[in-house]
Amino acid sequence: MKQFQILYKDDEGFLEKLEEIKQWRTSHSTYATVFRIYSEDMELEHIRHVCDRLDAEMPDALYLGCTTNANIMDGALSDAKIILTCTIFEYETTQAKILQLPFTEENAVQDVAELKKYCDANPWVQAVEMHATIMDMSMKEFCNEMTHLREDIQVFGGGAFNPDMDDETAFVFSKGNDFLGHGIVFLLLGGSDFHTYSTLISGWKPLKRKFRITKADRQILYELDGKPALDVYRRFLNINKNDRFFSNTLEFPLFMEHGDIDILRCPLAVNNDDSLVMSSDIQEDAVVRLAYGDPETILASIREDGQKIADFCPEVIQTFSCAARKAFWGDNNISDETILFNSVAPTTGFYTHGEFLRIKGDMLNFNVTLVIVGMREGDLPKEGKKVNIAKAQIDNDNNEKIPIIRRFVSFIEASTAELEEMNMKLALSSVTDGLTRLYNRAEIERNIRSALERRRNQEKCNNISLIMLDIDNFKKVNDVFGHKEGDHVIQTLADVLRNTTSGIHSCSLGRWGGEEFMVLLQNSDADAAEVLAEKIRREFSSVSYETAGCQTVSIGVTQAKDETADTLYSRVDKALYMAKAAGKNQVVRLD
Repeated sequence: MKQFQILYKDDEGFLEKLEEIKQWRTSHSTYATVFRIYSEDMELEHIRHVCDRLDAEMPDALYLGCTTNANIMDGALSDAKIILTCTIFEYETTQAKILQLPFTEENAVQDVAELKKYCDANPWVQAVEMHATIMDMSMKEFCNEMTHLREDIQVFGGGAFNPDMDDETAFVFSKGNDFLGHGIVFLLLGGSDFHTYSTLISGWKPLKRKFRITKADRQILYELDGKPALDVYRRFLNINKNDRFFSNTLEFPLFMEHGDIDILRCPLAVNNDDSLVMSSDIQEDAVVRLAYGDPETILASIREDGQKIADFCPEVIQTFSCAARKAFWGDNNISDETILFNSVAPTTGFYTHGEFLRIKGDMLNFNVTLVIVGMREGDLPKEGKKVNIAKAQIDNDNNEKIPIIRRFVSFIEASTAELEEMNMKLALSSVTDGLTRLYNRAEIERNIRSALERRRNQEKCNNISLIMLDIDNFKKVNDVFGHKEGDHVIQTLADVLRNTTSGIHSCSLGRWGGEEFMVLLQNSDADAAEVLAEKIRREFSSVSYETAGCQTVSIGVTQAKDETADTLYSRVDKALYMAKAAGKNQVVRLD
């Protein structure tokens, strides 16, 4: 497999390069020849002119291409508006076929059916490279159908784009076909001596703050945590509804997990109701987080996956990189992501609107990722050029953005950790009693009512019992020894409750008010509750305070029937009153 790369600037240089390719083919045994044409130039007449010259000079060559946000040549961002790569296959067994189809949501399933039919009839097909216009359509049905291709077929590619990320205009084209603003081109490759290896790189890390998608339909994200989706970007990033919304949000996609694979989704536009049009379908009830690019993670992934590609020993490398990554790094530094691959094999590609990769048979539509595909003819060489890039150092001394991003990331992570800690404390304080760190009355009541509700709805009912405690003569403790000692007595009783119930499953402890406490036992009958109550009584009465001496507690016990929480409270309260009336420091059970 041999590759030639062409920067199209004028006809003279283009024709000279084509003549060089023709001479090389004449002096070597060659077979299928495929040109990929990537154009940042949106003037279709300019692209047609290139295609016409190519047809005239090399009529047997196949070609396909699309408009792009920018192009990659020799592993770096190209300054040429139009680039071409010529891949020449040197094994007779290697075959190539181009299939171009109109592409809309309505005919996506039909397109896949036609592709599948061809692949089933041609077992030589091992890989499908695709370029598609996807800016204004859902890819859900398309991806679902693509999973039905033969399991051994790899699929990869990218969405056609526009240099202006806010412009939805994009085109695909191929030999013998017209330019399509709603189209898809499949390049089918394969043969017994053809091999591919594909992987993807993200490097975008999620912030810890989670949001639940409470309303969504296909590509439309209506609500996060019950609020209009735009509120998240407005509140946390100060990104508002305007003409630059898409380009402003590209660097901060939503992050969600798909099994062991990270999926990112970019907002494309805002609707009048503050819902968001996402770059691809998004699942209702999924948990998402805002994500940001982490330079260290990205570059570490480049080195790790770059070595995997190097070990495959490809002869050419294709890349499909999201335009959001280019926006993140900036033109001066975006090549840091891809330049290392060029030390392995000639590396070309383009900056996309969405990337595609089939993983374990599952066709996935990505955003803000870098898909890398190595191709080779023949077996893995036993000896040859050994490229070690796993420990390669990427020179970022002149990258002004990285120190800024690192500081930003450090600030975000530290701030997020502080906010999470604060939120946890606030959440905890809303359900716990400040003095004892047990549940407060509202929370222990909620636990009791929930337990009763579950009991009513289950065929096999668990026993539910309540234990209610009151410290005897507690007013005297406060009056004689002071409130500080009174607080100490209350805290000690809370500790006794924790210690005596530590091994009991489904047990909830709460401060009912003042010196009163409640214990909820969800898997215990009245006999077990009475035994526990007696143990609590003994443990507490054995504590001796330095100033207040020993104190006691009266306890009521009851088991729930088919009743309301209020009648259950009334009965356990009556049992406690009976314990007080009988002389205190005892347990009374009331069935």
